[in-house]
Amino acid sequence: MKPGIHPDYGKVVFHDTAADAYFLVGSTIKTDRTIDYQGKTYPYVAIDVSSESHPFYTGKQRAAQSDGRIAKFNKRFGKLGSK
Repeated sequence: MKPGIHPDYGKVVFHDTAADAYFLVGSTIKTDRTIDYQGKTYPYVAIDVSSESHPFYTGKQRAAQSDGRIAKFNKRFGKLGSK
């Protein structure tokens, strides 16, 4: 690896504001904000969505409509064309 071209890697606290959850993760993101977390001071980044609040991970997503227009048509008239 070439020296001096890679960003600094360190622990960063990400705060999911929707779920009020904190994550301590290794990252190269730059921020001016800091937070005291578990007795140490870390860089701080607020985020809107994470695995704690996203509907896919929480299981609170709406079910998509299962039958579209073509499926409904085939369901009604699909047997008429086959002999």
